[in-house]
Amino acid sequence: MSVALAARTHRGETNVTPPAAAAAATRTDDSNSEQTAPAVSAELQAPAPVGLPGTGDDDPSERTAAAPTAASGSRGPGATGAHFTRPRGMFSSLRVRNYRYYFAGQVVSNTGTWMQRIAQDWLVLSLTGSPLAVGITTAMQFLPMLLLGLFGGVLADRMPKRRLLIVTQAAMGLLAAGLAVLTVTGVVTAGLVYVFALLLGLVTVVDNPTRQAFVSEMVDSSDLANAVSLNAANFQTARLVGPAAAGLLIAAVGSGWAFAVNALSFVAVIGGLLAMRTSELRPVAPIAREKGQLREGLRYVKERPELLWPMVLAGFIGTFGFNFPTLLSGFAYDTFKVGAGQYGLLNTAMAVGSLTGALVAARRGAPRLRRLVWAALGFGALEVLTAFAPGYWSFAVLLTLVGIFGLTFNTSVNSAIQLATEPAMRGRVMGLLVLVFTGGTPIGAPLVGWVTAEYGPRLGLLACGAVSALAAGVVAVVLARVADLRVRVTLHPGQGGRVVAVVPRAALATAA
Repeated sequence: MSVALAARTHRGETNVTPPAAAAAATRTDDSNSEQTAPAVSAELQAPAPVGLPGTGDDDPSERTAAAPTAASGSRGPGATGAHFTRPRGMFSSLRVRNYRYYFAGQVVSNTGTWMQRIAQDWLVLSLTGSPLAVGITTAMQFLPMLLLGLFGGVLADRMPKRRLLIVTQAAMGLLAAGLAVLTVTGVVTAGLVYVFALLLGLVTVVDNPTRQAFVSEMVDSSDLANAVSLNAANFQTARLVGPAAAGLLIAAVGSGWAFAVNALSFVAVIGGLLAMRTSELRPVAPIAREKGQLREGLRYVKERPELLWPMVLAGFIGTFGFNFPTLLSGFAYDTFKVGAGQYGLLNTAMAVGSLTGALVAARRGAPRLRRLVWAALGFGALEVLTAFAPGYWSFAVLLTLVGIFGLTFNTSVNSAIQLATEPAMRGRVMGLLVLVFTGGTPIGAPLVGWVTAEYGPRLGLLACGAVSALAAGVVAVVLARVADLRVRVTLHPGQGGRVVAVVPRAALATAA
């Protein structure tokens, strides 16, 4: 799906929208099999992200659908032939029964996942006393994604996604149960935690891109962006409860019981998947196994700047900006010298901001790439500012703002890439996004852990923020050049106009 510039007469600017596609595919009501429903073609996906940085505007009153046809002036079809409006409400996706079941199961499972994350970091820190060891644990968990992430995306395109998720979620539950037994019996070591983190990473290689791509099979195209944002809100809601619960549980009975609770939490998400009505899903027919499918996915992204450059930015921010397990444990243990409860509250403070960002995103329409870049820039700048926080509580407040901008970037890049990708390619494209966003952690986490151990967590956070902000600036310049944008300064812009705006070069020539 290439980038096309559709002219707008409003203020002489342009929006970037993909070309129209063919007619929509039909569905069947057969409830006996996931395989009997016809493939969902590109025509049923939601519109691609609107605008490169600086094009159009983010006026919430303006619709996010494709531009109207010149002949009728009416609301025209979106990127894929369907008609789109702004979201029908902050929680519009929850009107879909299958998505409600999925969402409810994820609330429970995500809470358990956050409990395990906090317990795992604190366990390793207690066993070793080293933030570097925490970084190594994180690296072991994400190393498989770096090495095998693209293959996970291929598997997601080759297999029925709901069935594949049942298998991966069950495997994660068994791993959590195993780690719980080792910890409660007192035989756990840092080395064993590394092994379990590596095994969990291997399962995540398949689970993550499958989960990302499965969203489009549960909800209608007009609700896809909303569902992506609600998934993020779901995750952040669990992040509010999980760390605090983990801190209390660790202080009361130890880390092992947090792992046990997480193991039980997977029953909820598996139950939700089993309870779905398959006749109401929109499954994409699995692709046949052929040679070159991985290369095909890479080529697909390479030829589309609206996919390529957001992924580049996600790679830098994922590798360096999102190293909070390493950084927050260092701030709690070394800088502020607080216990497990206060460490959990730092994660909760950041989750408050992240949840706020997710709910705001759920009210928006198709994501703009400009919003994505600004969120990344703000995220990096706030990390730099947070590194200089003088005390525990000011640090926690600033973490809330970091959470808002970080989650805005996260949901924007996820939505933008999903909405711009053809369904048959979505597993591989999302596998690549997961790879660049989390696969760099085995590189970034030990590096940030080493900087934190040698020079302190303040310098570690400062470096992470600086890299994120710099990457956002570079990508913004590249995207502006791709769209041939220039800065326009108007001393008398008129009502509703802007003194400084970024517009296509043609608009400058017309104004001159």
